[in-house]
Formats: sequence, C-alpha cells, structure tokens
Amino acid sequence: MPAALEWQIGKVTRVITETPQTKTLTLALPKWVAHQPGQHYDVRLTAPDGYRTERSYSVASEPERVGEIDLTVERIVDGEVSPYLDDVLMAGDQLEVRGPIGGYFVWDVSLGGPLLLIGGGSGVVPLMAMLRHRAAEHSHIPARLLYSSRTADDVIYRAELERLAAADAALKVALTFTRGAPPGWTGHQRRIDTAMLREVMQPLGNDVHSYVCGPTLLVEAVSTALVAMGLPAERVRTERFGPTGT
Repeated sequence: MPAALEWQIGKVTRVITETPQTKTLTLALPKWVAHQPGQHYDVRLTAPDGYRTERSYSVASEPERVGEIDLTVERIVDGEVSPYLDDVLMAGDQLEVRGPIGGYFVWDVSLGGPLLLIGGGSGVVPLMAMLRHRAAEHSHIPARLLYSSRTADDVIYRAELERLAAADAALKVALTFTRGAPPGWTGHQRRIDTAMLREVMQPLGNDVHSYVCGPTLLVEAVSTALVAMGLPAERVRTERFGPTGT
C-alpha cells in the first residue's frame, strides 16, 4: 500500500479557533509527505465499542511546512466527527489520519496562472493552501480570491488573507456577505453572481486556472456562470465542500 494511503497516528500540537464554528488543528505526522495544495486527508475515529467513522478534510497548510499539516474543521451540528474534533480534541491528543489524497483539485506554482479562486464558507480551506503555497514560493502569479461568507464572524483566515493581500500587489481578495456585513462595509453584500464574477475576473482575462469550492449550489452556479462567460470547462476545477457558508 502506498505510504499516502496508510493510516498513521498524528499528534495534535496546536488548536486555533478561526471562527465560532471553525478550528484549525495542527498535526505532527511521523510519516509526513509533501501534499499538493488542494489535497485532503481522511480522519478516522474509533469508539470504545469498536465503531468507526471517517471524514475527509482538506489540508489548509502549505507543503513547504515539513513534518506537519493543518486541518481546518467546521463544526457541523449533529455531525459524528466535527464536534469531537472542534469541542474535545486538544493539543497533545492523537488522531488517526491517512493522506494526502486527491489529484484533480490541486494547484501549484509550476502550473502557472493567472489564478482565480472562488470559495464559500469552509470551502476556502483548500484555496488557502494554494495561497499559502504561492506565498511560500515567493510567487507573484496574478491571483484573485472571491470568498462568500454569511457574516464577518464567519470569515475563516480573515486576518491572514488581509496580510497576504497587503504584502502582494498581484493578489486581490474580495469578500461578499450574504446575511450581514460589518458596519461601514462598502463591498459586496449578496450571493456570488455573474456580475460579481466578471468584476473579479476581468483583470485576469479568460486564460485562467479557476478553482471553485463550497456548498453544492454555490459550486454549480459559479461553475456554470464561468463557462458561460467563456472559460474553457477544463479550466474550471470544482469541489463540493460542506453544507454551509453562503
């Protein structure tokens, strides 16, 4: 069995609260291998009676960080796995994982750009891995992130996204809020639509690598709109990710 598909025991070295419903777990892995931004890991929990359940979580960290990964987990009400990961797991605990997995929804700087990233809710997680990788490689490939959240409190990685954009003129981050913008907000306050996509994408042109991740309805609407706007279908990579966020 390839090493990436073998289960291993990772040690939680850090837990960061990202939003009221989302935490990032840093795992030190004894059999770490470099992932591609956009890949995921499977997480397996085993109950005392032997019952097992698994879920997949995208890697949020860049592959340049050797020996560890970040998994950002949104707490799903009545979920089997996420409440344990977010509410119970602490630094020093262990977690059974296998990965990295996936080869379709991936991007690295060798693929070039421009890069168009569109996310809803926790769908921003694999897109963040791409942006962190881009920054770690000191790349100035033109990139745009359009990120839809319910409210400002639901924006994952907001401070880091602001820092990345402030430090790099080739990166632009656009937020849109669907249920309540912060006071004084002058940006978008609606679901992602064709006009918003056109505004964000226009400086990049149509020859872009685009990645769309989020709830199914968002992903289907955005990918359909991008193709209608002239993007080749093979340049629109999609991944459904979680039930919430828009």
